[in-house]
Amino acid sequence: MSDELLKLRNGIDAIDAELLRLLNERAKLAQQVGHIKDGQIYRAEREAQVLRRLCAENPGPLKPENIEHLFREIMSACRDLEQHLRIAYLGPEGTFSQAAAFKHFGHAVGNVPCATIDEVFRAVETGRADYAVAPVENSSEGAVSRTLDLIVASSLKICGEVLLPIHQNLLRKSGGLEGVTKVYSHAQSLAQCQHWLNQNLPQAERIPVSSNAEAARLASGEPSSAAIAGEIAAETYGLDITVPRIEDEPNNTTRFLVLADHDASPSGRDKTSLVITAANVPGAVVKLLQPLADAGVSMTKFESRPARGANWEYLFFVDVEGHREDAVVANVLKEITTRSAMLKVLGSYPAACA
Repeated sequence: MSDELLKLRNGIDAIDAELLRLLNERAKLAQQVGHIKDGQIYRAEREAQVLRRLCAENPGPLKPENIEHLFREIMSACRDLEQHLRIAYLGPEGTFSQAAAFKHFGHAVGNVPCATIDEVFRAVETGRADYAVAPVENSSEGAVSRTLDLIVASSLKICGEVLLPIHQNLLRKSGGLEGVTKVYSHAQSLAQCQHWLNQNLPQAERIPVSSNAEAARLASGEPSSAAIAGEIAAETYGLDITVPRIEDEPNNTTRFLVLADHDASPSGRDKTSLVITAANVPGAVVKLLQPLADAGVSMTKFESRPARGANWEYLFFVDVEGHREDAVVANVLKEITTRSAMLKVLGSYPAACA
């Protein structure tokens, strides 16, 4: 070993030792903060502020996304010393929903995999989990209707959001494309890979299942079958990634909501989600949304859904920039309330990083 290489390695070892000391010092301070709080340990707005500051101050060469990932895990480990959070998500283990939960909370959490989105909501409502992570929309396939339906009726609030790039992979126990007779996946994932499947496995039967993780589990026991799923499913069920990134849209992203019995305090860069109804008269929707334009509040989402139990009436899901406690947003909400048949604030929360 050259003297120069030995010197560099010794330098890394010294830095590692200092990092270890500082991480434990940080953990001790976090414990003291937790004792002072004596209550809710996880604060979405505080963690968002810390991550934004660190990414802004990062001089490199580490990428901002690497900094965010590292510090989310540090905060997750420190938080776990005070409170072991239980996170409900659409299971089984290995789904994109679990990947979204890990991206937002880090890995030092308890997993509560659920069979349906309904069960994800119930897990938090009944106290079996502290937070829920539920898919709400995909950039290529649109809204997840069941999540929208449930959030209207539920008492849960949105306290965060996660944007997860969706990279679909063809998974198999071993081998290439030869001999594949079945492809398992969630219906949305099959739709997101239609073009690739038509070109590369046109004869294979496409079988929709409850989740990509379930697809991976099934494929792990059938040598002639494959699954379309993410990397976490491949790791969980011992499958090879036969062909990576087969999604038709390379920028395919799913947005997940983080739900709890509370929303978040202002973080400085927030969103507020609403559901509103309008009177069934000409121009009602335009009149309903006019206060946003008058106040200069940006609307980032507008989605309509049929109202359950009433033919030809609709619910409108709206996301706006800003927090419900911001003076401008608060005044706009008051004005919309006077113009709507119903307005429900679904929550205010930190806007997700890309």
